[in-house]
Amino acid sequence: MTKSTTDRPSDWALSKKRVRAAFNRAAANYDRAAVVQREIGKRLLERLSLTRLTPKWILDIGAGTGGIGYALSRHYRQARIIDLDIAEHMLDEARRATPYLARWFGKRAFICSDAEHLPLGTARFDLVMSNLTLQWCADPDRVFAECQRVLRPGGLLMFSTLGPDTLKELRASWSGIDGYTHVHGFIDMHDLGDALVRNGFSDTVMEREDLTVTYHQVADLMRDLKTIGAHNSATARPPGLTGKGHLRSVVANYERYRRDGFLPATHEVIYGHCWAPAAPRSVQRRTPEGAIAVPIDSLRKPNERNS
Repeated sequence: MTKSTTDRPSDWALSKKRVRAAFNRAAANYDRAAVVQREIGKRLLERLSLTRLTPKWILDIGAGTGGIGYALSRHYRQARIIDLDIAEHMLDEARRATPYLARWFGKRAFICSDAEHLPLGTARFDLVMSNLTLQWCADPDRVFAECQRVLRPGGLLMFSTLGPDTLKELRASWSGIDGYTHVHGFIDMHDLGDALVRNGFSDTVMEREDLTVTYHQVADLMRDLKTIGAHNSATARPPGLTGKGHLRSVVANYERYRRDGFLPATHEVIYGHCWAPAAPRSVQRRTPEGAIAVPIDSLRKPNERNS
């Protein structure tokens, strides 16, 4: 039986309250440190440019300070774009960076909400984008189900997220120091692909690449993570402040990875794109195995059904 993305170790569970609070605190300084996030967003948009799509309605899930939404508004000038994020202060930054006329004429709108419970109508969007948000969601299956719901038949979902090798050096450096979670887990690419199929998407394409950033000191990495809001939001994190002795041990352990004077921080980046079913949801049914079944006749054009 294929596992759900919710079948993860309990110490990977995230506190949504902590996630929201961390990104709210980081909003004002986020763009200063979000070098990796911008680069991955750029690569995600490059993949979008290879598709033939002229969307009228676009949803950006996990919009943050609005960088992806801004790029989309420049490329699809007639589209209406909804920036959605769980952290209201992130959206405040995105709103401030958006030209007044774009807001006045309804080309950009901003909604503070949870990706797992989208407050949006069914079959409304031609394109749903999400850059580095899925790893902060408690239930990716629920996110995919919501994306499928709000997409119009034949609509496109494109996303990036982080895989299990992300921050592997930092995770290994914490290993054995105490019994708490210091770097939360990330879902494997193949499990995400299975989740997309479970939730009715088709023509799924998944890709991965390693993006390594180097630092002079471990403290520099930790400072960047804190600045962008990538705090330890695991429910199994330490209940109080980490002791100086433990931090010294982490620094010493991390030194094993130093090469040519620098410390690496690996990011396993996963890209995915897939399409919502072309058939109306009213003719879909779920098989006992959990797959989505669609009558072949419903996929034909109206003038072909009687031929």
